[in-house]
Amino acid sequence: MEIQKEKEKENEKGFAIIQRIVANRKRLQPLTPGWKGASLGLGGIAFILTLIQADYLLTGHGFVNYIAGTFLFVLAIAMISGLAALLLHGVKKLPSRYIWTLIGSLTLLLFCFFVPPKVSAVFIACLAFVFSLLGALLYKMAAGSYRQVSRARRIGAMACLSLIAIVIGTCSFWLFREGDEDAPAVTLQQLKTSSRYEESLMNNPAAEGDYQVKSLLYGSRGSYRKEFNQTGSLTTKTVDATEFVEKWSSGRTKSLGFGPDALPLNGKVWYPEGEGTFPLVLIVHGNHLMNDYSDPGYEYLGKLLASKGYIFVSVDENFLNAAPYEDLFLISPLQRENPARGLLLLEHLKTWKGWNSAPDSPFYQKVDMERIALIGHSRGGEAIAIAAAFNKLGNHPDHGHIKFDYNFSIRSLISIAGTDGQYQPQGKPLPLQDVNYLSLHGAHDMDVNSLDAAKQYHRIRYTQGKDYMKSMIYVYGANHGQFNGGWNRGDGVGLSNRLFNLRQIMPREEQETIAKVFISAFLDATLKDQRQYRKIFTDLGYAKEWIPDNLYVGNVYDSGTTMIADFQEDIDLQSTTMPGGSLMGEHLRVWKEERVRTKHGFADYSAVRLGWDTRGESEPASFTVTLPERGLVTGTESSVVFSLADARGKDASGDPNELINATVSVEDKKGNQASLPLSHISKLPPLIEGKLLKWPFANTGNTSEPVFQSYDFPLSDFHKMNPDFNPQQLSKIIIQFNLTKHGTVLLSDVGIRS
Repeated sequence: MEIQKEKEKENEKGFAIIQRIVANRKRLQPLTPGWKGASLGLGGIAFILTLIQADYLLTGHGFVNYIAGTFLFVLAIAMISGLAALLLHGVKKLPSRYIWTLIGSLTLLLFCFFVPPKVSAVFIACLAFVFSLLGALLYKMAAGSYRQVSRARRIGAMACLSLIAIVIGTCSFWLFREGDEDAPAVTLQQLKTSSRYEESLMNNPAAEGDYQVKSLLYGSRGSYRKEFNQTGSLTTKTVDATEFVEKWSSGRTKSLGFGPDALPLNGKVWYPEGEGTFPLVLIVHGNHLMNDYSDPGYEYLGKLLASKGYIFVSVDENFLNAAPYEDLFLISPLQRENPARGLLLLEHLKTWKGWNSAPDSPFYQKVDMERIALIGHSRGGEAIAIAAAFNKLGNHPDHGHIKFDYNFSIRSLISIAGTDGQYQPQGKPLPLQDVNYLSLHGAHDMDVNSLDAAKQYHRIRYTQGKDYMKSMIYVYGANHGQFNGGWNRGDGVGLSNRLFNLRQIMPREEQETIAKVFISAFLDATLKDQRQYRKIFTDLGYAKEWIPDNLYVGNVYDSGTTMIADFQEDIDLQSTTMPGGSLMGEHLRVWKEERVRTKHGFADYSAVRLGWDTRGESEPASFTVTLPERGLVTGTESSVVFSLADARGKDASGDPNELINATVSVEDKKGNQASLPLSHISKLPPLIEGKLLKWPFANTGNTSEPVFQSYDFPLSDFHKMNPDFNPQQLSKIIIQFNLTKHGTVLLSDVGIRS
């Protein structure tokens, strides 16, 4: 009996084992038509979009390399996702092969749509669901799965298929539509209405000059680009930058024909025909595809500036740019190359110094080496700051055995949509001293979408008694790429651009006009000492007839300004940066000092936040700066200066389109006061929201950040309002928030400009 029971138990165990085997066999059976169709639908759309994206990223590599590179990339993704599917096999509820397809397709789609993670996750998940369902339905229909089902089920399947078709059609229209038009709440013409602009005698700095323009190229021997080694081209040496870059791949060396130990010095020159000497201006592009050359894109600036008497060089540093094919589709990309970008600029200057002193050079004694400017776009905007810092050092800050001996007279730097902080010497933010600096940045930049150059702007320090200036100009509707004639209207990578709202971006010719006006004016002011053009940066109203009527926010500071309060020195709300002064707020709802918050965190500079709500109250809110008794010299030629930013926020109560106005008053030591409205210069420009993505993703992430507008109130203007006010005895500066009853601002950089 016991033996029989044991046999029955063994039979039960054997039957259980057989059941598990059968279950596993069922689990490993071929996909049902629905799942097979889902795999084909999702995998097919992911593969097609990957082919389109790869065509963009592999520009210039030829058809064979395009096929080979794409195949290897897709194969790698397939193997990785296949491994992941096997790992999930034990706990899955979906067929393994669909899991494999899903993981691989999601990875490929992430590669196609580089946008903020929240947006890409939602968009890609919807795409995967819709095309999986479409593939399942179509495959089941083709396999005849709906022949024997009820009429209701067939109708349901067709209705579902029709709905999917409508969804795909609608989404395709949305995807390929450029977006929605947008316009600023107020324009420069509306803000700047003073008659003083009509009295200006300045000429348009973007007007062509009197010089005939010539051009030539120069390059290192055997350059990877033949145009730099044409007959008549000048020959340059190569540069060893091995210790200035990291992870230079063997594929990059094979494609270019050189490694980091032999980087070429290539450039195209536009120069004036005639007797010199002429100031020297170098421009360098930023990061782009290595084989889609960026340096030709500044021809519009080169021709203009050469006609005005500048030698203008567009520098080739494309070999330091992104190379998806050479770097195994960014699996092993070049890293920390910005120091090399800066080094090469200095080596170009060394080459020009040699040509200027060589009798057999076409530029013999034609270059004014005492008047040099560097212009950088994107990463190039950071590279020029690195070059300016290295220029004054005797050793590399991170590699002391590398000696520097440059010391060129770099007077001016111009950052176009520049980055900041990608290179930090000794782990510290890059400092700059005694150099003119201009930053141009678009409010709708889809690449560097925060005003990064503001950080470098605030780190520049000036020696008392020197003559330097710095300025920032923020432009509504300008993007990242259109400052370069060869870059696109969309700043994203390939298909990613289809998610951005491109219709709100200004036309390329308008953006180029803005660049020409401000860059030319800045160079004329700082390299040619045509000081009248400094007015443009002190008050953008002087440029309103030369640039498109748009919204601009401008900030300026110069070495002739004595800083009273920059709100960074301590935690005492009443203390000033300059010892001996004091600060006092009255009837304010908010009064606190804080680090300025940008789209991506906190900046390393501060401001005071002032909020008020005097609706129904008799006493207006005010903020008073009492000057120190000693250390300040003022007179009728002096100005009161400060910077303001609208800080109401997009969720603030009240009308966000109402421009903030206030009363600015001064008081002398005898108590005589004089007042002018803020609108004497202009009302405060509104907070700009750079909604970069299309609806319904337009409000994703931080769409705005404080951008400071500087104000310059001449004391002579106050004296006209009250002749009893004595500018030489200035004692207090008072901002009364009595013209706008409710609001919040950030105030910074209160000082006296002499």
